[in-house]
Amino acid sequence: MIALEVKELRKSFGGLYVTRRVNLAVAAGERRLIIGPNGAGKTTLFNLVTGEITPDSGSISLFGETITRTPVRERAHRGMARTYQIITLFGRDTLRRNVMLALLGLSKRRWNPFIAFERQRDLVDKAEAALAMVGLAHLADRPLAETSYGERRRVEIAMALAQKPRVLLLDEPFAGLSIDERQDVHKLLMAVPRDVTMVMIEHNMDVALEFAEKITLLNFGEVIVEGTRAEVVADPRTREVYLGH
Repeated sequence: MIALEVKELRKSFGGLYVTRRVNLAVAAGERRLIIGPNGAGKTTLFNLVTGEITPDSGSISLFGETITRTPVRERAHRGMARTYQIITLFGRDTLRRNVMLALLGLSKRRWNPFIAFERQRDLVDKAEAALAMVGLAHLADRPLAETSYGERRRVEIAMALAQKPRVLLLDEPFAGLSIDERQDVHKLLMAVPRDVTMVMIEHNMDVALEFAEKITLLNFGEVIVEGTRAEVVADPRTREVYLGH
């Protein structure tokens, strides 16, 4: 079964094409890596898939259902979650509360201004379970501002996993991490169950290649190479894009 499919996706800003006829088919349970130099259109592709940007043409499907014009919030309800290249969390709130806010976004209770947040036992339990998945249960009561950058990356992943996604998009989850932190996040992602399909953008090739089963190389908004790790690494077009020869 195909979990995520993109067909002939195009997007331009003014006269500048950032996505040119991109085709992508990610199987259910697959670990897909998307690589490419800066400006290749990787994050733009994610923004199109999640609905934050509307494509000029083409289609996007989630488990066979077309979602090309579906609002962002509805895509989350249908099983899509993502992390961002730049962390945008609530520094003064605790780790638990950050995850609870992510869960609240999928609940009708978000419309209730009088909700006693900490009394929502189901949200508390789910948030704590998500933090336990990323090894941060012991820091649940700590304000986010008092955690390390690597811990914040893990909180962001916990927020995504708490939503029980079927497809998880990871935008440079290893960016800015130390060697030890990269290893921690790598172990975490490798432990995610196969019922979650994962697509990752990453520049840290040493770590990312271990994660990937199939790789898509983008350059100037186009798919240049696609295949297994061995095929993409050996392809001369990959060397040309990254090394210029």
